[in-house]
Amino acid sequence: MAVKLRLTRVGRRHLPYYRIVAMDSREARDGKPIEILGNYSPLVNPPVWSLKQDRIEYWLSQGAETSEAVRSILKKAKTLVEEEPQN
Repeated sequence: MAVKLRLTRVGRRHLPYYRIVAMDSREARDGKPIEILGNYSPLVNPPVWSLKQDRIEYWLSQGAETSEAVRSILKKAKTLVEEEPQN
């Protein structure tokens, strides 16, 4: 089972609100997640997120991949440290 950390949409029409979840990569966008890891609200200025740092680190250590959107959120929250390319 390939696990991905990605966003799942909640909230009503024109007012998006997202959950950051660990989910099987074959599952639909709004399918059942393995675990909810945080929230993201893009409409507030500046955008607001809350994260479970220890659980995100756990899933990353287990080999979970991140979607581009989640990777961007984690970089802004300074949870994800990009590894520098080796020369």
